[in-house]
Amino acid sequence: MADTPHTAPAVKPANPNFSSGPCAKRPGWTVDVLANALVGRSHRSKPGKARIQRAIDLTRELLEVPADYLIGIVPASDTGAVELFLWSALGARGVDMLAWESFGEGWVTDVTKQLKLDDVRVLKAGYGELPDLGQVDFNRDVVFTWNGTTSGVRVPNGDWIAADRQGLTICDATSAAFAQNLDFAKLDVVTFSWQKALGGEGAHGVLILSPRAVERLESYKPDRPLPKIFRLTKGGKILKEVFEAATINTPSMLCIEDAVDAMEWGLAQGGLKALQARADANFKVLADWVAATDWVDFLAKDAAFRSNTSVCLSIVDPAIAALDDDKQAAFAKSIVARLDKAGVAYDIGAYKDAPSGLRIWAGSTIEAANLAALTPWLDHAFAEEKAALLSAAA
Repeated sequence: MADTPHTAPAVKPANPNFSSGPCAKRPGWTVDVLANALVGRSHRSKPGKARIQRAIDLTRELLEVPADYLIGIVPASDTGAVELFLWSALGARGVDMLAWESFGEGWVTDVTKQLKLDDVRVLKAGYGELPDLGQVDFNRDVVFTWNGTTSGVRVPNGDWIAADRQGLTICDATSAAFAQNLDFAKLDVVTFSWQKALGGEGAHGVLILSPRAVERLESYKPDRPLPKIFRLTKGGKILKEVFEAATINTPSMLCIEDAVDAMEWGLAQGGLKALQARADANFKVLADWVAATDWVDFLAKDAAFRSNTSVCLSIVDPAIAALDDDKQAAFAKSIVARLDKAGVAYDIGAYKDAPSGLRIWAGSTIEAANLAALTPWLDHAFAEEKAALLSAAA
C-alpha cells in the first residue's frame, strides 16, 4: 500500500473494543471482580444457588421485569433461549415470523425447515428496513427481534403490538436489553444474552416468560421429541425450579459472577433509564458525526428505526459506491483492518451476511468519549484507504 500524507489523529479511544458481541466490559472492569466467584463449588450448593438467584433478582430489578414473569438462565446463549421456546411451544396456532436481518432469518429457517410447521406466514424486509408491522396478525403467535443486531434496525416501540392479542409475542431482545425500552406488557417471551446486553461472558441465555407463555407451556404438548435442555415442564406443569436458580444444566459460576457485577454496576449508574440514556448519548456521538460526514451513512434510512446499540453504517462515497460489491466489501474490510492494526477499534466490520460496511457497538457499557475519539480515526482510515485505492488504480 502506497504511503499517503494524511496525519493520524493524536488521541486514540481508551478502550478500542467496539464489537457487537461479545461487547465491551463495563467501564472500570478488571478480572479482580471475579475473585469471589464460586469456582470449584456445585451450582446446586446453597451458596451456588444463592448466587444464581442473585443474578435472577438483579435481572428483574435492573430490567424492570414484572413480578409475575418468570426469569431463567438457560444453555446456549440467546440462541438457546429462543430455540428452547420455539421448539417447546410453537404449533398451537399459526405463526407470523418477522425477519429483516440475519438472526430473524435464522428463526424463519428453524420454524419452516426444522419444525416444519404448516401455518407460517413470513413478513420480510431487506437490510436497513422494517417489514410492514401493520400486517402482523396477533391472533397468531408472532416471532421477532426487537433490535436487528446485523442491520441496525429496531422496532420503534411496542405500540404496534395488540394488547388484546390471542397469540404469543416471542421477542429476541438480545441487542436491545438494557438499552432500549422493552414493553413487557406487550411481550410474552423475552430472550437475551449477557455477552451483548451487558458485556458479559458467552454461553448462557436468559429466558423471561409471561403468565400467558407459562400457560401455553402447560397446556400444549408438541408432537415432536424435545431434548432435555429444551424441557420446561413435567407432568403438564412448569418446572418452576428452573426459574428459581436450579438451572437446566451446569452454568459457569465465573459467568454468573461476571453478570452479577455488570448488573450491580448498572444499578449504581441509576438503573435502566440511566443505561438507556448512556446508549442514547453514545448513539448521538455517531449520529452527529454521520450528519457531518459525506462518505458514510446509516444502513437504516428511517431515523425512527435506527438502533442505538448495533450501529450499522454504509460507505456512500461516490468513488467507492461505484465499485462492484466484492470491491466495496474489500474496501470496507481495509478500513477495519487499518483501525485494528492501529489498536484504535476492534471488530467493527459489518456482519458476514449483511451489506458491506461498518458496525459499531454503542450500547450501555461503551463510553461516549471513546466514540468521540474513534470518529476522527474513521475519517483518517477512510482517507488513507481511498487514496491508496485511487493511487493503485492510476
